[in-house]
Amino acid sequence: MTPISPVSTGIHIRPNNSRVLVRAFIPGDRSSILRIIERAMVLSEDEIATRLQQLHVHFDARHQGLGKVWLRHYDKIKGHVPHNDSLSDERRLYIGALFSGEYALESAALFNPSIVPHPDQGGLSTGELRFIMSLRATGEGHISSIAFRTGIIRGDHTIVMEEPSRFVTAPDLKADPSFRRVTFFHKLHEMDFDSVWTRELMQSLGDRFTRSEMNSAIRTAGGATREASRAARRTVECMRWLAEVNYEVDFTPAVALSERVIFPSSPTESNGMEDARFVHFTNDDGSVTYYATYTAYNGRAILPQLLETQDFLNFRASTLNGPSARNKGMALFPRKIHGKYAMISRHDEENLFLMYSDDIHLWQDALLLRRPREEWEAVKIGNCGSPIETEAGWLVLTHGVGPMRRYCIGAMLLQLEDPSIVLGHLVMPLIEPDEPVRNGYVPNVVYTCGAMAHAGKLILPYGLSDTSTAISTVDLAELIAALKPVG
Repeated sequence: MTPISPVSTGIHIRPNNSRVLVRAFIPGDRSSILRIIERAMVLSEDEIATRLQQLHVHFDARHQGLGKVWLRHYDKIKGHVPHNDSLSDERRLYIGALFSGEYALESAALFNPSIVPHPDQGGLSTGELRFIMSLRATGEGHISSIAFRTGIIRGDHTIVMEEPSRFVTAPDLKADPSFRRVTFFHKLHEMDFDSVWTRELMQSLGDRFTRSEMNSAIRTAGGATREASRAARRTVECMRWLAEVNYEVDFTPAVALSERVIFPSSPTESNGMEDARFVHFTNDDGSVTYYATYTAYNGRAILPQLLETQDFLNFRASTLNGPSARNKGMALFPRKIHGKYAMISRHDEENLFLMYSDDIHLWQDALLLRRPREEWEAVKIGNCGSPIETEAGWLVLTHGVGPMRRYCIGAMLLQLEDPSIVLGHLVMPLIEPDEPVRNGYVPNVVYTCGAMAHAGKLILPYGLSDTSTAISTVDLAELIAALKPVG
């Protein structure tokens, strides 16, 4: 078979170490925190004002809303501050700055993109499409976050990337998020915290409840006697952990999309939010929700999670539950199939599976879809983003891992009405990690978290050796023809 030749757009997105985020830097031991605060408390108000002025000279040009961030970090340690209520605003700002530091979120890499249509398609010419690209930004300590870029596909399929903001802004964490009772309880059951007491407590809450309502219910249902028991304490600890893992964040509309970055917010993400696979999901009523499956990593264990947004301003993060919601690389279909959500997964770390569910947060059973067959995928295969609907079938980009841990991008075609039927797959890779782009932070890797079809072309952004990102286009008719079965 003649190999398909993707066409390079010439776009190469590289990491930029001047895009810096201000995050909290708080010592782990209380004595260090107290010594830092004490050194700030002995300063006069004039000395505080002078030091703040110097800080603004050094950092104002690099950030927006710096004072707001310092105050947010001050709130994290104010329980250690003597006479907190009587402190001046300037002293609080300075103490907040002492527990802050810059983090170059993409200093190491900017890779593994996914691409979806932008919610705003206004002001375009016929045949043009505005898109949002998510990227895995990796900085010091290999901590990954989710960054965004925007661009336009022109009528002639040339692509124009919009200049990203030089600023970086993290969202505000919602103080009292809400949870779905059924999803929350499923996760408790999965983690073996299903008891009579747990069920009674859950029944005392509404179909949706807030963190404060949960804490109030724990106090009411627990009592001193129950909370004193070891099992009850562990259950309460698990519930409060779940309330941290399932969270909501908000950006203000004034923050440009390329300025927004979703930085790890929960204990399960302390070492990164990896490989978000965004999908433009059409609901039964025709409305659109953007979902993204991603991997939360705390340095020891991974946890598959789901992001959800309608506008890229408010994001809800939640756990994915069930025995089949394991491992990396889950990718949601862009609509329901026969009334059920559908997902591609690789929960055994080797083969591709198809899953159906009535609940987007709960995945029980998985059907084996495809095993590794070709030489370039002899170690394992996985998906490279959500399936793309075409007239010929569901186009699924795959990644294959072969000898020497070489990652290539392939493709397969599934039947539209029954995606468990594989109509065909590429015998040769679509994209391989060859010279001169095979070298990088992790050599010999090309990888994508999602492509998009537009006007007869596949718009395919992909990461190069876990370092940077390129974009190519592929003729859809040529690709589909190569995927159709022989005879």
